[in-house]
Amino acid sequence: MPMTTPAPTGAATGTGAPFRCFGGSDPLYAAYHDDEWGVPVHDEHALYERISLEAFQSGLAWITILRKRPAFREAFAGFDPHVVAGYGEDAVARLLADAGIVRNRAKVDATIANARALLALHESGRTLDEVLWSHAPDPRPRPRTFAEVPARTAQSAALAKELKGLGFRFVGPTTAYAAMQACGVVDDHLADCLVAQRASSGGGAVVTTPAE
Repeated sequence: MPMTTPAPTGAATGTGAPFRCFGGSDPLYAAYHDDEWGVPVHDEHALYERISLEAFQSGLAWITILRKRPAFREAFAGFDPHVVAGYGEDAVARLLADAGIVRNRAKVDATIANARALLALHESGRTLDEVLWSHAPDPRPRPRTFAEVPARTAQSAALAKELKGLGFRFVGPTTAYAAMQACGVVDDHLADCLVAQRASSGGGAVVTTPAE
């Protein structure tokens, strides 16, 4: 889940509104919760973007990244790895001067390095989609509370190890698990959440994970 998840909102908190795991107090955050978090992603550009943004989020509130996402997309050429892989010191200087994004040298460098690692992966005949989804866990019952949702799992540790071996940076087990959630490799929406209810009624697949 976003590493700084707000309190659940909705019926379970007595407000009478549909219950959301998080984000109901902010329209942007609610839209992310309803339409993106836990939804399967397979497009290579989209996967690269999500991994990049999860790295930038480390240590920050996820809503901060959501609000800055348009600026991130502009700064990183829509997260086109072919473009970002060619960024040199002039581009790095531009990015570090861009107040619209998170100006962290290690994270900027990692985003560029990860674009290059992604292209190298493609040259080897593999895809990020294959790597990421090869670490999907078996379906399990949905969590009832966020206390049951892990910050990292054996699968995320294995994914982080493989990504690092492929040249990716800023992908430790915790960031890898957040990326798995963001890309729908795991779906940790709580059992009473409106998204989980929608899925159980046929509006989407249920792919959930246990705490470890």
